[in-house]
Order: sequence, then structure tokens, then C-alpha cells
Amino acid sequence: MHIKKRAAAATGVAAAMAMALSACGGLSTGSGGAGGSGASVGSGSPWPTVKVGGVGVQADIPDISQFCGTKPIKVGYADGNDNNTWRKATIALFKAQAAKCKNITQVVVTDAQNNTQKAISDINSMVAQGVKVIVTFGDAGQALLPTVQKATAAGVAVVPIVSGIGGTPGKDYVDFVSENVETYGKNLADWTVKAMHGKGNLIMLGGVAGSAYSQTVYAGVQKAVAEHPGVHLLNTDGYVATDWDVSKTQQVVAGLITKYGKIDGIVSDFGGGSVGGIRAFIAADKPLPVWSANDSNEFAALWYQYHKRYPSYQIATESSRNWVVEAALNKGLAAYNGITDTEPSTYNLEIIEDSTNPKMMPKYDKSLPADAILSSGLTTAQLKALYK
Repeated sequence: MHIKKRAAAATGVAAAMAMALSACGGLSTGSGGAGGSGASVGSGSPWPTVKVGGVGVQADIPDISQFCGTKPIKVGYADGNDNNTWRKATIALFKAQAAKCKNITQVVVTDAQNNTQKAISDINSMVAQGVKVIVTFGDAGQALLPTVQKATAAGVAVVPIVSGIGGTPGKDYVDFVSENVETYGKNLADWTVKAMHGKGNLIMLGGVAGSAYSQTVYAGVQKAVAEHPGVHLLNTDGYVATDWDVSKTQQVVAGLITKYGKIDGIVSDFGGGSVGGIRAFIAADKPLPVWSANDSNEFAALWYQYHKRYPSYQIATESSRNWVVEAALNKGLAAYNGITDTEPSTYNLEIIEDSTNPKMMPKYDKSLPADAILSSGLTTAQLKALYK
């Protein structure tokens, strides 16, 4: 396994982020949003023992044993759309963490299948079943907020991750846990533009249409491109939707190749899906562009397979950060059990693989399946079991 925890100092940029809302739902740049000052929300909060809005790195996430408590408890993970390897790895990590608490009697997992009404129903069902801590990937955005507020009022500790749902962390739910999403997008785009030598055509690939997360990544890409007049962002009206799906990504990228012809760089917010796009270039017999994303075993392996044929083909990744679910479960348990928890809400990511840097070459594990995410937080044995 090639998992590194980087204890770099948190930057002031992330600390200054604020919750952003858009017409498609609760968008978050990755900060704690309203109330995210870095201090405990205080006695006026439904969950006064949990600090909201702190900024840090993966190494700041403490062991779950501090927050298990002793009361028997049911916990749940409400996924918005369990349609890819990232989602499956995150669920596996959630279950693995929950298994470390002997008093957790049941782990409930649901898949809303990208259906807002089912996402709402899933959370309501968990509450009715007596689940006391719910971590959710809120693809449905702000449409989930009334349901989450209702769960909070019923004494359920809810922690959204990665995709914000609006509202106020510390009041409407325990906290919002994510990476600094806009900075994540800008970091990838900065590297990509540099590898493109500051000129050429760039495209950003995102997830499902209307995704709060992908739109925020896109905003970071736009900022990077604005600093380089020689780079042309071809998709000027927003990210290109791929549903975070390998097959659809291949189809979409094939269409982009036909439409634009020359593509010099791609920023993607899903490395696992990017392999489909790479296949599209190979099938079209087109030179592979500079490509940045989050890490994936096959994404790295494909670079080793094709970079000699296409010298301009370089890649970089940031962590796929499945491990934010660890912090979210910690916060939910701490809130419900009344245990003090001061770990960060927002996590700064950095480039962890860079094919242009001999000290940061892409890493892959031949003993693991192509879908494996080496930075997920799962052990080699857990990854083998997940992707067998």
C-alpha cells in the first residue's frame, strides 16, 4: 500500500472559505459553512461537544476508539448514488471503522440511486429504525435539508460529507466534513496548466449533472485558467457530466474528441472514471493529454502503459480522500455520546503523485484490482476483499 498522511500546516485560504449555495442545492466549497469559525458551537448547539469548522489534514483524524461510548447504538450511511468504486470503498471504510466499536449493534447502508425522493425516504427510514448516527453523501443537495433538520430535532446526529446540503453546521446537523473542494480543483488545474506549458485546450470532467461538488471543483479550475490566457477552457458553461461512471466517461470523452479534435489537458474529479476517458483516446488513436484527477490504481497503471507512446501524456493526482468518512463517523459518535471532538471539518489536500517529478511517481499495486484506491484508508487485505 502506498498511503501517506501528510501533516502539512493548514492554510489560511481554507480557513476563510464559506458555504456557497446554488440553484441546484446546497453547494459547499468544503468549509464548515455558517458557524465554521473553528470554535466549538457552544451550549446553544444541539451537539455542543463537537467543534465545527476546523481546518487540517488527514493525520489530524483521531482513532475512533475515543468516541465509541458505551451505549448500544445503530449507525447508518446514506449514500446518494452507490454507482462507482469510490462509493463502494467509502462504504467499506465506514463499515470497517464502525466494527471497531463493540457497542455498535448495527450498520445500516442505503443507496438512493440518484433519486432525491429515495434519498429523503432513506434517511427517514433510518430514523424510524432507531439509527442514532447518520453519515450521508448528500447528492440531492439542499433538498435533503428539511429531512436532516427533522432528524436532528429527533436527536439523531447527522453528518453530511463531500457534497453540502445547505443549512448551518452545528445547528441543522452536527457538522459538514469534506476536503477544500475549490482548492482541490485549482491545485489539479494549476498542475495541469503547468504540464501543458501554459497553453492549449483544457476540459474539466465532473460527475452527475447539477452536482454541488463538481460545480465547486469547476470553480477552482476556472480560477486557475483565468491566470493563464494561453489556456482555453473548452467547456465554458460548466463541467462535463460523466455520472462518475467509467462507461459513460468513455462515451462522453469520445464525443469530446470528435467535437473538439485537439485536447491538451483534462482535469477530472474522479480518477476511477478517468480510465474510461483514457480508453476513448486510445480507441480514437489520439495522443493522450495531460491528465489530473484523484488517485486510482488503474489510472496510475495506464500511465506506465502509455506514456512512452505519447510523451506529452503526464498525470498527477490528489488523494481520493475516502477517509473523510472516518472523521464524519467520529463526529457523529462524539455528538451522540456527548464526547468532546476537536478534529477538523475541512481537509487540505495536495498532489500525491506527479509523473513529472521523479520523487512523486505514480504508484500502483499489481496485487490489487484495477479499481483499488490506494489512498482510501483501507488496508491491502480490505481492498482485496472489496474488489474480489
